Amino acid sequence: MSLHFVDQEKNKSCFDVYTKRATLLPISKYKLEDEPQESKVIRNLLIDELLLDGNAKQNLATFCQTDLSDESIQILMNACVQKNLIDKDEYPQMAEIEKRCVNIIGNLWNSPDSSTVGCSTTGSSEAAMLGGLALKKKWIENRKKQGKPIDKPNLVTGPVQVCWHKFALYFDIELREVPMEENRLCMTPKEMLELVDENTIGVVPTLGLTFTLQYENVKAIAEALDKYEKETGIYIPIHVDAASGGFVAPFLQPDIVWDFRLSRVKSINASGHKFGLTPLGCGWVVWNTKQDLHPDLVFNVNYLGGNMPTFSLNFSKPGGQVVCQYYNFLRHGRSGFTIIHQTCVDHGIFIGEEVKKIGIFDLIYDGRGGLPGVVWVLKKDAKVGFNLFDLSERMRSRGWQVAAYALPKNAQNIVVQRVVIRHGFSRDMAQMFIEDINRSIDYFAKHPMVSGLTQSEGQTFHH
Repeated sequence: MSLHFVDQEKNKSCFDVYTKRATLLPISKYKLEDEPQESKVIRNLLIDELLLDGNAKQNLATFCQTDLSDESIQILMNACVQKNLIDKDEYPQMAEIEKRCVNIIGNLWNSPDSSTVGCSTTGSSEAAMLGGLALKKKWIENRKKQGKPIDKPNLVTGPVQVCWHKFALYFDIELREVPMEENRLCMTPKEMLELVDENTIGVVPTLGLTFTLQYENVKAIAEALDKYEKETGIYIPIHVDAASGGFVAPFLQPDIVWDFRLSRVKSINASGHKFGLTPLGCGWVVWNTKQDLHPDLVFNVNYLGGNMPTFSLNFSKPGGQVVCQYYNFLRHGRSGFTIIHQTCVDHGIFIGEEVKKIGIFDLIYDGRGGLPGVVWVLKKDAKVGFNLFDLSERMRSRGWQVAAYALPKNAQNIVVQRVVIRHGFSRDMAQMFIEDINRSIDYFAKHPMVSGLTQSEGQTFHH
């Protein structure tokens, strides 16, 4: 072996990467080695490791965009890899592109005011927290003017994604979450009104629930708060969590009133890297007017080369995703986004219809009226030798990642399976998916699970 290494050192160019030292011995995985390695060798080793990850095309659990095969996206990302979006003095054109995106999104969400403000974020979770912080700051300001205590702020939501639980914990706010019930899976005005009071900084309806893909009725919630204000004198604003629906509803359900057409809606967050079609790491938060963004959230700094305002939680942020968002806006336009998302909806409806034909499933969401996808449960009287966790695990043997999970508080006895359809999916893939569902069911008929996986052992949902 030692002679082999000596020969290699004398004739380096004669050997490919898989005969180099780093490929003949285990690499140091958890601490730095003393000597450097050849870049191509390490690159190939990492590519080999990444082969063990799932196939993004078959990941029907995530909401995030996985089809980024557009060559222009790759070129634009490479052109921006060294640029810090926060440094607006050094990269003014990238800052201008971000500003254009904010205006396009404000227009998309029917902002009636030319002073719409907002910013890009690393995802909708950061955007949601900025929206929530603005609500808290406004509430504190108003309470101080009234001479009232500010020690017990609360936020009222429906069944929400974990980012709102983080927001409440990080910023000392009581989260009052309307729980799901077996016959009611969304927040409605009735349940919302039971939780609000003078300490409520805002109400957060969700346009595209993580659990069921459905839209909560923002208009009905706003109207209920209008009536509540008339009766009590207490004003409560709305922030809409449109992480997924913000780039779907304007194109597929333009008649649903959920956005800045409602004066009570002060801010909205969305993920560009979901149905906005951009690479991972892009979110947006937009306030209807400058007055809705509290000035305490805006910092002016000058040590990057010039005086500039900033109100994001991060202070170093790549700009490629923002440029790609702008590219998608220019390239697709309204009709392009409509065609893309309608195609995804049609695939979801097809899968739902085929799943229902199998005869052992009931649809909770059939793919119509919300996000592209479908959600189902096993029939209560289904006599099968598996549960949905077993089915999800079996589908992985064919490469499919399908979310199976118990619904949240007060509906935990309901276990669902969910498929999210994103751009890059085809009808052929949908048919192959159904064939693999049937193949898996046939397998369980021959090899029934004695006990199956428990809920705690099963696969959880992906955001």
